[in-house]
Amino acid sequence: MSFPLLTATAVLPAVGAIVTAAVPAARRTAAKWLALLVSLATLALAITVMVRFDPDGDRYQLTESHAWIADFGVRYELGVDGIAVALIALTALLIPFIILAGWHDADPLETGNKRWRPTQGFFALILAVEAMVIISFEATDVFLFYIFFEAMLIPMYFLIGGFGDRAHAGTDENAAAQRSYAAVKFLLYNLVGGLIMLAAVIGLYVVAGNFSLQEIAEARANGSLDMATNTERWLFLGFFFAFAVKAPLWPLHTWLPNAMGEATAPVAVLITAVVDKVGTFAMLRFCLQLFPEASKWATPAILVLALISIIYGALLAVGQRDIKRLVAYASISHFGFIILGIFAMTSQGQSGATLYMVNHGISTAALMLVAGFLISRRGSRLIADYGGVQKVAPVLAGTFLIGGLATLSLPGLAPFVSEFLVLVGTFARYPVIGIIATFGIVLAALYVLVLYQRTMTGPVKPEVASMPDLRVRELVVVAPLVVLLIFLGVYPKPVTDIVDPAVKQTMSDVQKKDPQPEVEAAK
Repeated sequence: MSFPLLTATAVLPAVGAIVTAAVPAARRTAAKWLALLVSLATLALAITVMVRFDPDGDRYQLTESHAWIADFGVRYELGVDGIAVALIALTALLIPFIILAGWHDADPLETGNKRWRPTQGFFALILAVEAMVIISFEATDVFLFYIFFEAMLIPMYFLIGGFGDRAHAGTDENAAAQRSYAAVKFLLYNLVGGLIMLAAVIGLYVVAGNFSLQEIAEARANGSLDMATNTERWLFLGFFFAFAVKAPLWPLHTWLPNAMGEATAPVAVLITAVVDKVGTFAMLRFCLQLFPEASKWATPAILVLALISIIYGALLAVGQRDIKRLVAYASISHFGFIILGIFAMTSQGQSGATLYMVNHGISTAALMLVAGFLISRRGSRLIADYGGVQKVAPVLAGTFLIGGLATLSLPGLAPFVSEFLVLVGTFARYPVIGIIATFGIVLAALYVLVLYQRTMTGPVKPEVASMPDLRVRELVVVAPLVVLLIFLGVYPKPVTDIVDPAVKQTMSDVQKKDPQPEVEAAK
C-alpha cells in the first residue's frame, strides 16, 4: 500500500490546528512557532505532490479510495489533476506567510473592558482552514467535497468576527459590531449558497446513484447516464450558485468588502487568495465536468455577470477611501476575469483563468500584507490619513508599489500573463465581451496609481513622519512574494506545464474546440 500523500497533506495542518489550540496560554510564542513549523511541513508535502505529479499521466493521480458511508454511495475518494496541484501549492505556499504576517495580530489586549484574544486559537483556526481548503481541492467524491466546502465557513467566521485590526480591536464598540456584522454576513451568504448546493447534491445522487465524480463523468461521456435537459440545468444552477457566492461573482459579492475590511490583513489574504479560489476551482472541476450541456447553456448569462464584475468591481475600487476595501473590490474585478476565462470555453481562456488563480493569490497577498503593515503603523485604513510614506519608509513604499503594479497586471509581473491569456481566449470566441473587459485593465491602472500617489507621494504628513520601514520579519514575508511575481511574470512555464493538460481534458468534457483563426499564420 502506497503512502497516502494527499491525505497526509490535509491531515497534517488539521492535526497541527488541534495541537496548537491545546498549547497552554502561557506558551503563546510556542504556539506561533508550532503553527509556522506545521505550515512549512505542509508546504514540503505540497511540493512533494507537485514533484510526483506527471502532467502527461492520468487525469487524476495519487488517488485514494476507501469505503465511508456505503449505504449512501459515499466514499473517501481523493485525486488531483494539474489544476488542483497548482492550487494546493498556492495554498501551502501562502499559509506560512499569512502566519508570519499575523505574528502579533492575536496577542492579548489589555483594554478598558479587559478583552482577551486567544493567540493559540487564531493560529489554530488558520491551520484548520488550510486543511479544509486542501482537501476540497483533492476530493473527487461530491459529498466529501461538499462537507469541507461548507465546514471551512466555521473557522473563517471566527477569524473574521473574533480578530480585527489592532488599531480598533477592544477600543471601539462600533468596530466590534462591524466585525460581527461582517462575520455574520459572510456566514449567511455562504450558508445559503451551500444549502442550495446540498439540494443539488442530493438531486445528483438521485439521478446518478452515487457521488463519485469520476464515475458520473465517465457515465456521462459514454452515454450510460443520460440526464434530462431540465434536470441537468437545475442541478448545474444549484452547484454554480454556491460557487458564485464563494468566488465572489456579482451580484453575490457584497459579503467580501465587509469581510476583508473588518478582518486583519492576513485573514483578508486567507479569504481572497485561498478560500475564494475553491469557488472558481469548483466551477472547473464540478460544473463543467458533471454538467457540460448545462454549462454551455448558461455561458452567455455567466459571461455577462463576469463582465459586470470586472467593470463594477474596478469602478468601486476607484472610489474607495478605505485601503482594504479598495483591495476587496479589486479582487471582485479580478475574479470576474477568472470566471470570464473559465466560461469563454477556450483553452487559452481556461489556462489563463487557472494561472490567474495562482497569480492573483500571490499578487493580492503581496499588496494586502504590505497594506496591513502600513495600517498597523498608522492605525488607520483611510487613504486620506497617509502621504509621503516613501520618504520615510522607502522599502515599504517600494514593495507596496510592486504589489500594486502586479494588481494592475503590468507586463513583466505574473498577473499580466494570465490576464492576457484570458482576454485572448475570450476575444477568440466572444470579441465584443473581450473588448469591453479590457476596460477593467484601464480602471485597474487608475485605482492602483491613485492609491499609491495619495499614500506614498507628496508632503510627509506629521502622523507618518516617524513611521519605521519594514522590519526583518516583514521582509521575510514580502520578499519571496515579490520574487515570485517577477519570476512567474517572466517564466510562467512551470505552472502552465502542469495545468494545460487538465484544461484540455476539461475542454473535452464540454466538447468544445478552440475557434480557428480567420487568417492562417504565415509558414
